[in-house]
Amino acid sequence: MSSRRNFLKLSAMTMGAASARASFSSSVISAKLKSANTTSDNGAGRPASEVAVWYTNGKQRFAAGQPIPWRPVTKAPSPDSIQLVVGNKFQDILGFGGCFSDAACYVINQLRPPVREQLLHEMFHPSEMGLNVNRTCIGSADSAATLYSYDDGDADPELKRFSIDHDREYILPILRRVREINPDVFYFSSPWSPPGWMKWNKSMLGGSMSRQYLSSYAQYFLKFLQAYAAAGVPVQAITTQNEIDTDQHGQMPACTWSQECDSEFIIDHLGPLFEKTNTPTKIWILDHNYVYWGRVISQLDDPDFRRYANSVAFHPYVGEPAMMSKVHAAHPEAELHFTEGSTDYNDPHYQDDWTKWATTYTAVLNNWCRSAVAWNMATDEHGKPNIGPYPCGGILIINPHTQEIIRSGQYWALAHFSRAIRRGARRFESQSQAANLGHIAFENPGGDKVVVLTNPGAARTIELYQGLNSAAIPLEENSIATLVWK
Repeated sequence: MSSRRNFLKLSAMTMGAASARASFSSSVISAKLKSANTTSDNGAGRPASEVAVWYTNGKQRFAAGQPIPWRPVTKAPSPDSIQLVVGNKFQDILGFGGCFSDAACYVINQLRPPVREQLLHEMFHPSEMGLNVNRTCIGSADSAATLYSYDDGDADPELKRFSIDHDREYILPILRRVREINPDVFYFSSPWSPPGWMKWNKSMLGGSMSRQYLSSYAQYFLKFLQAYAAAGVPVQAITTQNEIDTDQHGQMPACTWSQECDSEFIIDHLGPLFEKTNTPTKIWILDHNYVYWGRVISQLDDPDFRRYANSVAFHPYVGEPAMMSKVHAAHPEAELHFTEGSTDYNDPHYQDDWTKWATTYTAVLNNWCRSAVAWNMATDEHGKPNIGPYPCGGILIINPHTQEIIRSGQYWALAHFSRAIRRGARRFESQSQAANLGHIAFENPGGDKVVVLTNPGAARTIELYQGLNSAAIPLEENSIATLVWK
C-alpha cells in the first residue's frame, strides 16, 4: 500500500445476520435450483431453470428473492441490459477469503467455544459462506498483538533459534479447525518483514533486506513451511514480501526490496531451494499495488525467474484494476490474485457499503484475478490488536466482552461471490452499455451459470439476455444481486 488510508472508506447500515441465515447457505442455493421450474430446450437455447436470485440491499442481506422466469426475446436489447456470451471463456477461479492475521486469530479465539464454532462453520463450511482461499502471516504484521518473527535476536544465519511457538497458542489451532471444516481450503502466507537482523536497520520496522542473508532467508521460508505442515497446516503458496516497495516510514513491520534483489532472491536462492527439496509450495510475487504492473512484466520477461515464480499478487491502494490486464496481455500464462483489501473499523458506514466491495471484486475478477481475498478476518471494536499506524478493520468486528459479532459491508459483498461461485468456475463474457452497473458471469464446474450484479445507484430493472431468451432482474438502490440457473 502506498497508503491504506485513501482506500479505507466503507459506508454502512447495520442489520443483523440472523434474519438472513436461513436463506444464504450454499445448500439452500442447490435446493432452490432443484425446485425451480424446469423447461425443455425448445430449440431457442432456453436455460433449463428459472433464475434463482439472492439480494443484499437496505432491507435484506443475501436474502432469496422470487425465482425469475426466462421468456423468449421479442425486442432488441435496450442500453440498460446485459448480454451473456457463454462461449467466450476466460480464467478459472480458485476462490475467496480473508487473512488470519495474528489480530484476527486473537479476537476469534476470545469468543466462547460454541459461538466460535458457529462462526467458523458459517464462514468456512462449503455449504455456507465457503471462504476457501485464506492468507496467513509469516511473523508479525501490523495487525498483531506483539512484534515478532520466528528468529528474534542477534544474527543467526544458521537459524538455530527458529521456532513457530508463538503461533501455537491461537493461530495454528484456528487454522487447523478451518481445514477440518473445509478440507479444500487453500492457504497462502506472507511476511511483512524478515527477522530484524537480516536487514540493514536491524529492525522489523521499515528498512530493507541485506543481501548477505538471502540464503538464510530462503531457509527461513522452508523452515516455516515444514513447521506449519508438521503442525497440521500445509501452505500451498507464499508471497515473498507483503507490499514489496514500501517501508511504511518505520511505523510497522515492513521491508523494501529492489527489483534486482527480489529477482536474485527467487532465481538464486528460494526457487532452487524449493526445487531441491521438492517443496510444492508456489511462489507468488509483488503482493503490492496495481501500479507496479511494469515491474511485474519485467520480472516475468526473464525465463530464469519465470521458472520459479509465475503468479502475481495485487493490492488495490494505488492504480487501477485494468493495470493487471497489462500483465495478462504480456504474460497470459501468469496467474493473477487479489490478496488484500482493507476496511476502516471506525468508518461510520462500515456495515453497508457492500456495493463498493462488490464493485472492487467485480473489477479484479474482470481483470483476470483467480481469487479475491480481504485483509483481516476480524478485529475488535477498536481495530485492535494493531501495532501499525492504520485504522484497519476486518470482515468482522468482534467485541470480546459482549461476544457481539458485526458483519461488514465487505462481508456481504464476499458472500455474493463465495456462496455461489465454485472452485474451478470459469468466467465468461458479459456485455453491457448500462451506466453505473457492475456485472460479471461464471460457469460452475457442474454447468450452473452465476451472474453477480452490482447497482450502486437508484433502483432499476435490468434485462439479462442469454441466447434468444431474457429475464427481467429488479434491482433496489445500493444493491447486489447474485443470479444462479441451470
